[in-house]
Amino acid sequence: MASKVRVYGKAQNRTALGIAHAYMVMYPQATLEDLRKAFPNELNPDKGVKENFVYAEDKGTTADWDGYFKAEEELLTMGDGKKVSIVKMWTKPSFERIVSHAKLYDIEIASFEAADKGGKKGGFRLEYLNGYVPPVVAKKKSLWWVWLLLLLLVGGVAAFFALRKPQVVEVEKVVEVEKVVEVEKIVYVDRIEEIEKNFNAAQFVQGKAELSEDAKFVLHDLAKEMQKFPEVKLQIVGHTSAEGDAEFNQKLSEARAQAAVDFLVGHGGIAVERLEAVGKGSSEPLDENNPEVNRRTEFIIVE
Repeated sequence: MASKVRVYGKAQNRTALGIAHAYMVMYPQATLEDLRKAFPNELNPDKGVKENFVYAEDKGTTADWDGYFKAEEELLTMGDGKKVSIVKMWTKPSFERIVSHAKLYDIEIASFEAADKGGKKGGFRLEYLNGYVPPVVAKKKSLWWVWLLLLLLVGGVAAFFALRKPQVVEVEKVVEVEKVVEVEKIVYVDRIEEIEKNFNAAQFVQGKAELSEDAKFVLHDLAKEMQKFPEVKLQIVGHTSAEGDAEFNQKLSEARAQAAVDFLVGHGGIAVERLEAVGKGSSEPLDENNPEVNRRTEFIIVE
């Protein structure tokens, strides 16, 4: 899986800061809750830190505020506009955990740079890889405002010409609404595909159907997306490689798909009738010469 962002830092804690900034560049609409799910406190237990991330506005009530990055250029800006600070203390084991965890989000880490080469933002810098272009929130917001203005304009025209051209105006309104819905669907499909890729990066233990902690974090993201579009249904399809017994592989693929469905229902609040677990075993390989790519789970949107 190709990385999208590479983080260069001067030291462990500065690189951890860079990882958090890289995540926010890739997911600019994320909230503090999303950030805590993406990089949970379990990654950094060594120093007894209660929270890896806190609101900057809570600094007066945070006893160990000096243990957090607090310079303006070091703070993380959430999708709701609030500022968040990340803890400074990262021991070697904790740092290794967050580096490994960052790979789930296509973030890789470069070797530490000399102090005079570090970036201006808190002693780290980001490099975009493999043609990746970060989302630009401002443009997206502007686009929605354009659609809203167009809809209001069409509505005004419809009201003004209701008696003379009711049918023509109604067609224009429908066309504009369809365009907005189409944009929403494209964004939704892209996000589901990205979540599917992250879920497959958090692989099952060979021969097992238990969800890893990383897989559970990804399914939390999937549940949030499904809650935005309550009319959409999802088919979760498990696949295995051709290695081993075919009957065992079939049952294993079914169990893995069902494990994902059970988690979304039990922990994500998704109605069970919106989900279907399907196991294909080794019947649909992507590459017969590459068992790894055949071990996968697919999220298929059902209209």
